[in-house]
Amino acid sequence: MTDSAPAYELAQVNIGRLKAPLDSPQLKDFVDSLDPVNADADAAEGFVWRLQSDSGNATDVPVFGDDWLIVNMSVWRDTDSLTAYMYQGRHREMLARRREWFERLQEAVTALWWVPAGHRPTVAEAETRLLHLRTNGPTPYAFTLRTSFPPGAAVPVPVEVPEGLGCSV
Repeated sequence: MTDSAPAYELAQVNIGRLKAPLDSPQLKDFVDSLDPVNADADAAEGFVWRLQSDSGNATDVPVFGDDWLIVNMSVWRDTDSLTAYMYQGRHREMLARRREWFERLQEAVTALWWVPAGHRPTVAEAETRLLHLRTNGPTPYAFTLRTSFPPGAAVPVPVEVPEGLGCSV
């Protein structure tokens, strides 16, 4: 590793509870946009990696044991790269329409955390970060774009996750 290589990269997860099945007319625009939006991400400045199954996206990757939840997980160079991608082009258009396709959840559905460069987070790791954020609010272990922390060693706050902090509408 050279001195210019980053020691950390930014992992992000977001989940959404579908309002209808993926093959329904209600979700047609969402499903039709997945490949172009993912291609935009793959080509974005600062993009490193995204979770995908053999389908090319992650809509069939289980999360929290809930068939109505879908997960999006990726790794970016830094928060600026992620923010630049999120709020421009097709992804911005998709964000503006998310209420057409996804239920509004009361608990946190997005978490960010720093990973060692080259690490590819698992869904189980992402679930742990989301639960930590829901329980403790933003900390260096799991945070949000609004309340972020610099890269570095982060340890979870030792607390029990209360019952019922899974996803609910």
